[in-house]
Amino acid sequence: MSDFLPALANVTFAGHEVSPIAWGMWRFAGADLANARARIDAAFEAGVTLFDTADIYGCDTPGGFGSAEALLGDVFAEAPGLRDKMVLATKGGIILGVPYDSSARYLTSAIDISLKRLRTDHVELWQIHRPDLLSHPQEIARTLEEAHRAGKIGAIGVSNFTPAQTAALAKFLPVPVVSHQSEFSPLHLAPLFDGIFDQSMAEGMSFLAWSPLGGGRLGDPADEHTRAVAALLDAKAAEYGVSRAAATYSWVMAHPARPIPIVGTQNPDRIKEIPQAFAPRWTRAEWYAVLQTSMGENLP
Repeated sequence: MSDFLPALANVTFAGHEVSPIAWGMWRFAGADLANARARIDAAFEAGVTLFDTADIYGCDTPGGFGSAEALLGDVFAEAPGLRDKMVLATKGGIILGVPYDSSARYLTSAIDISLKRLRTDHVELWQIHRPDLLSHPQEIARTLEEAHRAGKIGAIGVSNFTPAQTAALAKFLPVPVVSHQSEFSPLHLAPLFDGIFDQSMAEGMSFLAWSPLGGGRLGDPADEHTRAVAALLDAKAAEYGVSRAAATYSWVMAHPARPIPIVGTQNPDRIKEIPQAFAPRWTRAEWYAVLQTSMGENLP
């Protein structure tokens, strides 16, 4: 039985060649400028070129809604050369208490305000953060097409969309929907079975995996099920002398849809460990063992 690797080579994403692991800024807000810069420098040192944020990130900090984007904008103001080194993705469409708005008026404003916070004139990827059930996909498509034509967004992606919602949006767009962003980890397996990975592969879309460590549950397993999954990951980690997190990222990347894990740690030392994820090799039997242990049953 032959071993196979996770995606070790760079991947094409939104028209750019990027690292196969991204760094996310969900918990980026609230840091001082020096610490913020240290995190970004650590990500670059680890080979990361794809950086993911959103306008809502930081809403649970004193800075409030938009503060993660604003902090990144402050970093760019201090060191403008960093912006040109990264492929930058952000998201919008969530409003606390609403909860979603993808109307033309709101999305147009959200994109412009994000760019202002980020102190940039464009982002390489802009994603609708959650599907708004009260906005027609044609209205959304027209708004995003205008932003794309104006050069504000280089490419369009969706986050937490179903394949059908994605196809409906794509039908009205003259440019492709280039990416999905959904939860995927050894503890959250939905994209394997709900059609998202199938659509990603069929349409040549990239897939960004949020919470690849199971929302932190794999770091500190609290139940028998999670401990059983973690034990298999630990065995692989021990085999290659890497962390459990690195083994988990490698498991995620082994799927042929070439998922891009979004690493969420804000600790520079842990960010620098990202390259460990490229070491482990998985056999089919080992990869499926993690899957079936997580499912709690064997595949037929």
